[in-house]
Amino acid sequence: MKKVLIVDDEQDIVESLKFVLDSEGYDCYTAYNGEDGLKSAKELLPDLIILDIMMPKMNGYKVSRLLKFDKKYKDIPIIMLTARSQEEDKLIGEETGADEYITKPFDLDYVVEKVKGYLG
Repeated sequence: MKKVLIVDDEQDIVESLKFVLDSEGYDCYTAYNGEDGLKSAKELLPDLIILDIMMPKMNGYKVSRLLKFDKKYKDIPIIMLTARSQEEDKLIGEETGADEYITKPFDLDYVVEKVKGYLG
């Protein structure tokens, strides 16, 4: 079973994503801030990470950068979620190694499609 790590400080978003992805047969793990998300990513070695940008303790850009510049984790796809839709934010997301960039509010089906695209 493929492991998905969901990192977001908004509980309703985490629970919605977890519910939908669980029902699609993925094994979901959650974290509610960047620091815990980074720790979980290193412990779990998930197959994919859904990562919010604006979070307490450590933002998603930093989490992404720390994972993508480490040989051990660089191949884990990262889907970034953000309320910030400016083009500049997308560029920063791409520079930090994010594979996808989805703006909030998002369509759950669209996120599931993206996850399936990476994990099958």
